[in-house]
Amino acid sequence: MSVTRPGGFRASGVVAALKSTGARDLALVVNDGPRHSAAAVFTSNRAKANPVIWSQQVIADGRVEAIVLNSGGANCFTGSFGFQTTHATAEAVAGALEISAGDVLVCSTGLIGVGDQIFRDKIVDSVPAAAAALSAAVEGGADAAAAIMTTDSHPKEAVAVSPAGWSIGGMAKGAGMLAPGLATMLVVITTDADLESPVLDRALRAATRVTFDRVDSDGCMSTNDTVALLASGASGVVADEAEFTEALTALCLDLALQLQADAEGASHDIAIEVVNAATEDDAVVVGRSVSRSNLLKAAIFGNDPNWGRVLAALGTTDAVFDPYLIDVSMNGVMVCRAGEPGDDRELVDLTPRACHILIDLKSGDAAATIYTNDLTHEYVHENSAYAS
Repeated sequence: MSVTRPGGFRASGVVAALKSTGARDLALVVNDGPRHSAAAVFTSNRAKANPVIWSQQVIADGRVEAIVLNSGGANCFTGSFGFQTTHATAEAVAGALEISAGDVLVCSTGLIGVGDQIFRDKIVDSVPAAAAALSAAVEGGADAAAAIMTTDSHPKEAVAVSPAGWSIGGMAKGAGMLAPGLATMLVVITTDADLESPVLDRALRAATRVTFDRVDSDGCMSTNDTVALLASGASGVVADEAEFTEALTALCLDLALQLQADAEGASHDIAIEVVNAATEDDAVVVGRSVSRSNLLKAAIFGNDPNWGRVLAALGTTDAVFDPYLIDVSMNGVMVCRAGEPGDDRELVDLTPRACHILIDLKSGDAAATIYTNDLTHEYVHENSAYAS
């Protein structure tokens, strides 16, 4: 159970025939209140899809009653017609639910450049069916989570329950174009905690900063990233902000790691942990630089503990460290000690899917972990034929 676990929420997922497979491709999540506070964060890409542009306007007042999401087309770089499609989608939801279109977030995912009249008609004409199928049961959340998938191999859901009496539920999609600016994802998070929008905004930004923003699978940033957090207040419990933020962060990390594990064609999930950095920003910069080394990612795919590629990548950053003092460990074996060869690289076992690279900068006490994947034949094949 995910977005329908917290009280006050209903969800659905229906077939709008946007996908040639006939799978569910239109999801609707509705907040029945009594509270309708919300927060959202979006891609930092300057090239933003029409639904992002619309939703940034909607979230400005911190009130959201529904969110509609489609897979099968990104509605990005589709001009003013595409923005009108987003508006028409929100109006269709508003009409079906008897709410204001200005309280409806819209999300789209799929191929950029898709969003013609047929695309619009399929979405708008399917909104009444999505509204009619709304359910607070497990199936409602499951159907919605399935409907937002693109190249995902399975739905991604998570739940957190507080002893204080409130809960959080979440669903996510994402398997390719995973890079900062939230990774390439659509995420809907619901809670029945009684919290106002400014609290939600602080908690969401704190959570995404150390979770979704740390997934850097292939270095490619999306145009459609959206992470939305809706609160119904149905539990009647005013959650402690610190406790809520901690639970939200754990749930976001759960979903982020599910995204990493489902990255297109990947055979290794790589955690790059940078410790003893001068600042957290330095740790992030170093970890991200290593995560984007195609040479290293190819080596990990071949089960080759080529630690020299780690040092070559971090040496391109402006982080504070002495490269000739750095330690590097791979899956528990210190292969580089103080900038020189360490233990025998033959001791490193890279056959498991999980790969842990530990980088000790010896420059301070800050740390950060970046999550990435290896570079495989399957990844290249899948992305060479994505539009076919």
